[in-house]
Amino acid sequence: MTTIRIPTPLRGYTAGQSEIPVTGATVGQALADLTERYPAIKPHLLQDDGELRAFVNLFKGEENVNDLQGLDTPLAEADRLLLIPSIAGG
Repeated sequence: MTTIRIPTPLRGYTAGQSEIPVTGATVGQALADLTERYPAIKPHLLQDDGELRAFVNLFKGEENVNDLQGLDTPLAEADRLLLIPSIAGG
């Protein structure tokens, strides 16, 4: 089963869980599974049109999914996804 690693700033939306097993043949389907179970996290990850927010980086292994096929990137059973929100500072 694919897992999504949730960074500390977003764990408040996933009942404190750091890793969540998800189902789906693509990154988009995996995110849909995550946001269906934890709807409060959705606006922090996705735009209204369903695309990833500009400040959210999502990695499959060590590759940014935006450099692959985006939300259509296929997933294998043991893949791990890592969410990395950009942190703004000043």
